[in-house]
Amino acid sequence: MNFTPVYAQAVGGGADLLTSFFPIILLIIIFWFFIFRPQQKRAKAHQAMLSSVRRGDVIVSTGGLVGKVTKVREDLDLDVEISQGVKVKIVRTMIADIRTKPEPVNDNK
Repeated sequence: MNFTPVYAQAVGGGADLLTSFFPIILLIIIFWFFIFRPQQKRAKAHQAMLSSVRRGDVIVSTGGLVGKVTKVREDLDLDVEISQGVKVKIVRTMIADIRTKPEPVNDNK
């Protein structure tokens, strides 16, 4: 049998390693600014909206129910009136939007 000798190649310097990882680092930065960061901002805004829910707010649930908040409980539940005399219990995190916020009553007039 005739074998040809195989020689190990010398590993390049640090510059070759940096240039080979540069596209991956660039993709991570692009993903951070265009995907992860805006998602974190939306999540923070949604959490602020959920914490500001009060009695009398008209809300839209993620299932599409539109109703008026009749009672805000300390735990994660809300009582919502979706029709006259029809009340349902909705988990606070399932609120998609607050349609109208009633104006606070001014008792000083």
